[in-house]
Amino acid sequence: MIRATGTVAAILVATCAMTMSAQAADWSYGSRGPYTVNQPLNSYSWAGPYLGGNLGYNWGSVSNNPTRPSGFMGGVQIGYNVQSGPLVIGLEGDLQLNGAENRFAGWKFENPWFGTMRGRIGYAMNNILIYGTGGLAFGTLSGETATQRESHTAAGWTVGIGAEFGLTQNISAKIEYLYVDLSSSRFGITGMPNAYSAGMVRVGLN
Repeated sequence: MIRATGTVAAILVATCAMTMSAQAADWSYGSRGPYTVNQPLNSYSWAGPYLGGNLGYNWGSVSNNPTRPSGFMGGVQIGYNVQSGPLVIGLEGDLQLNGAENRFAGWKFENPWFGTMRGRIGYAMNNILIYGTGGLAFGTLSGETATQRESHTAAGWTVGIGAEFGLTQNISAKIEYLYVDLSSSRFGITGMPNAYSAGMVRVGLN
């Protein structure tokens, strides 16, 4: 009987000790507060470098000439984004091969290639990014008649808007509208300064 009573007492003492230890741990944890993060753990990140390709269609006009080149195009883009909350700022460059051409009244004009170097600023809603873009454009305008061909490379400007959609954390798809304006050069075949401007819609993967 005494032996049993001593055993019970030992069990009670051990139980009290464990209870007090658990309460002390709870008080210590409560003084620090639970661990938190600034945004949900599953939020989409747009930050970092990327590389991709695109396909599109463009339609344009040549100043001081009735030709209106249009056609399909395709190219590659490379860029880098930084993100602070929903604000995304980046820099993107692209290079395009272009099938835009048109012949009218003995003249033919085409824009065989162009490129851009643009800033981007956008607002991210998790894996959806809406952005505006603008910057430098450059490319070649070529003209020809039945007996002559002439090409000039010129610089200009571009501006546009777009939307990008995160398909996975490492792959995104985009749709974009750009307006490109290349400065005029004096063409001998027309005897006039001729510039090229075009609007374009393209889709791509990054």
